[in-house]
Amino acid sequence: MNVIASHVTSYKTLGYVLILLLVFTTITINVTSYNLKAWNVAIALAIAGIKGYFVLTYFMHLKYENRIIRAFVLVVFSLFIAIFAITFIDYLYR
Repeated sequence: MNVIASHVTSYKTLGYVLILLLVFTTITINVTSYNLKAWNVAIALAIAGIKGYFVLTYFMHLKYENRIIRAFVLVVFSLFIAIFAITFIDYLYR
Protein backbone atom coordinates (compact mmCIF):
# COMPACT_ATOMS: atom_id res chain seq x y z
CA MET A 1 0.00 0.00 0.00
CA ASN A 2 1.24 3.44 -0.89
CA VAL A 3 2.01 5.72 2.07
CA ILE A 4 0.36 8.71 0.39
CA ALA A 5 -2.84 6.74 -0.28
CA SER A 6 -3.30 6.12 3.45
CA HIS A 7 -3.45 9.87 4.08
CA VAL A 8 -6.20 10.62 1.62
CA THR A 9 -9.38 12.01 3.14
CA SER A 10 -12.39 12.29 0.89
CA TYR A 11 -13.65 15.69 -0.16
CA LYS A 12 -17.03 14.79 1.30
CA THR A 13 -15.51 14.28 4.76
CA LEU A 14 -13.50 17.48 4.48
CA GLY A 15 -16.66 19.32 3.41
CA TYR A 16 -18.53 18.02 6.47
CA VAL A 17 -15.68 19.10 8.73
CA LEU A 18 -15.65 22.53 7.08
CA ILE A 19 -19.39 22.92 7.67
CA LEU A 20 -18.95 21.79 11.28
CA LEU A 21 -16.17 24.37 11.77
CA LEU A 22 -18.39 27.10 10.31
CA VAL A 23 -21.23 26.09 12.65
CA PHE A 24 -18.92 26.26 15.65
CA THR A 25 -17.65 29.65 14.48
CA THR A 26 -21.25 30.89 14.27
CA ILE A 27 -21.94 29.56 17.77
CA THR A 28 -18.85 31.35 19.08
CA ILE A 29 -19.98 34.62 17.53
CA ASN A 30 -23.50 34.23 18.91
CA VAL A 31 -22.24 33.45 22.42
CA THR A 32 -20.61 36.88 22.58
CA SER A 33 -24.01 38.56 22.25
CA TYR A 34 -25.06 37.19 25.67
CA ASN A 35 -23.73 38.56 28.93
CA LEU A 36 -22.47 35.42 30.63
CA LYS A 37 -19.65 37.30 32.40
CA ALA A 38 -16.59 35.06 32.78
CA TRP A 39 -18.32 32.16 31.04
CA ASN A 40 -18.15 33.92 27.65
CA VAL A 41 -14.41 33.41 27.50
CA ALA A 42 -14.60 29.87 28.85
CA ILE A 43 -17.22 28.84 26.30
CA ALA A 44 -15.32 30.50 23.45
CA LEU A 45 -12.12 28.70 24.47
CA ALA A 46 -13.92 25.37 24.75
CA ILE A 47 -15.37 25.77 21.27
CA ALA A 48 -11.95 26.82 19.97
CA GLY A 49 -10.50 23.64 21.47
CA ILE A 50 -13.12 21.52 19.71
CA LYS A 51 -12.43 23.31 16.44
CA GLY A 52 -8.70 22.81 16.94
CA TYR A 53 -9.28 19.09 17.42
CA PHE A 54 -11.10 18.82 14.09
CA VAL A 55 -8.45 20.86 12.28
CA LEU A 56 -5.65 18.72 13.71
CA THR A 57 -7.45 15.46 13.07
CA TYR A 58 -8.70 15.97 9.54
CA PHE A 59 -6.86 18.86 7.88
CA MET A 60 -3.46 18.18 9.43
CA HIS A 61 -3.89 14.38 9.17
CA LEU A 62 -3.08 13.67 12.82
CA LYS A 63 -5.62 10.87 12.55
CA TYR A 64 -3.09 8.89 10.50
CA GLU A 65 0.03 9.55 12.58
CA ASN A 66 1.59 7.12 15.01
CA ARG A 67 1.08 7.21 18.78
CA ILE A 68 4.25 9.11 19.65
CA ILE A 69 3.23 12.09 17.50
CA ARG A 70 -0.24 12.04 19.08
CA ALA A 71 1.37 11.91 22.53
CA PHE A 72 3.50 14.96 21.73
CA VAL A 73 0.43 16.87 20.60
CA LEU A 74 -1.40 15.83 23.79
CA VAL A 75 1.50 17.11 25.93
CA VAL A 76 1.48 20.44 24.11
CA PHE A 77 -2.28 20.80 24.59
CA SER A 78 -1.97 19.86 28.25
CA LEU A 79 0.63 22.57 28.77
CA PHE A 80 -1.55 25.02 26.86
CA ILE A 81 -4.54 24.25 29.11
CA ALA A 82 -2.37 24.53 32.22
CA ILE A 83 -1.11 27.97 31.14
CA PHE A 84 -4.67 29.15 30.50
CA ALA A 85 -5.80 27.78 33.87
CA ILE A 86 -3.00 29.59 35.69
CA THR A 87 -3.81 32.79 33.80
CA PHE A 88 -7.51 32.59 34.70
CA ILE A 89 -6.74 31.82 38.35
CA ASP A 90 -4.52 34.90 38.42
CA TYR A 91 -7.24 36.94 36.73
CA LEU A 92 -9.94 35.80 39.19
CA TYR A 93 -7.95 36.67 42.31
CA ARG A 94 -6.77 40.16 41.34
